[in-house]
Amino acid sequence: MINRNASSGHKLGQLIGDWYEEYFVLPLLQEVGKKLKLFVDSRFITRTARNGRVIWEDLDGNSVDYDYVLELGGSEEKVGIPVGFVECFWRRGARHSKDKARDDSGKLMPMRETYPTARFLGIVAAGDFTQPARALVRSRNIDLFYVPKEKIVTAFSECGLRMDYPDKLAESEKAELVETFISFFTVDKKGEVQKRLHRLLRKATIISYVDRVKATLSALPQEIRLALRHDSMPVCFESVASATVFLQDPTFEMTSPLESYLYQVTYSDGSEFEQSVSCLEELRILHSQIERLTLHMNTLCD
Repeated sequence: MINRNASSGHKLGQLIGDWYEEYFVLPLLQEVGKKLKLFVDSRFITRTARNGRVIWEDLDGNSVDYDYVLELGGSEEKVGIPVGFVECFWRRGARHSKDKARDDSGKLMPMRETYPTARFLGIVAAGDFTQPARALVRSRNIDLFYVPKEKIVTAFSECGLRMDYPDKLAESEKAELVETFISFFTVDKKGEVQKRLHRLLRKATIISYVDRVKATLSALPQEIRLALRHDSMPVCFESVASATVFLQDPTFEMTSPLESYLYQVTYSDGSEFEQSVSCLEELRILHSQIERLTLHMNTLCD
């Protein structure tokens, strides 16, 4: 949604960002969903299964809004099992690139620990996104699909739209540029720019991305480890000195231990998932999600 009170440059950035999210990234992920038989959720998708934004909770109970979620077994009426979380953005300038990389990757990483099936975490970035920022994303094992700024500018330019300008351009001239841009940026023109960008990127680029997502989701469990843990009741002290005395000859009460279960998975790509749960039913739920994804990917490969 465009902020009408924002500066002309910010308005234009919002327009390009919304176009990129709806007309380039969403169809790209829908192509992934079509190939892998997954439901792709986004704010541009209307579904009765949720009310408003695309929100998922992490292990700490924080509600986080995501740009896209790939779901196994999802539909317009039913929320599926999350297998991928993706963020996207457009950046006209390079300022604060590393902050953006840190924020978006930090937003994605907890999903890997929360959902055993969240095998794919990705960012689809466009614009002036610096090499150190891109390196930070990759260092956190997050997939990066990057479209350089010049390709975006060229796609718009070849469709008769000017969307870039010198940094020192006067605000009045910038406002005029934006008004002209808005007047010609129709639904048909948005589709035209999308097709032009696809041609500039080449079909092989799109295919390789779909293959990357599939390869990540196809890295299936090679070893599963289950453990029952018994923890003693905690021994509490009001001073460091009293704890020091206790540790000289410690005795922990194990007559009524606290039970928990550990679920660990090692995948064929070397990655691992580990989560501790409080009861056997939660352990079964974790395993059932892994089982569903495994059966799904094996079926696709048959």
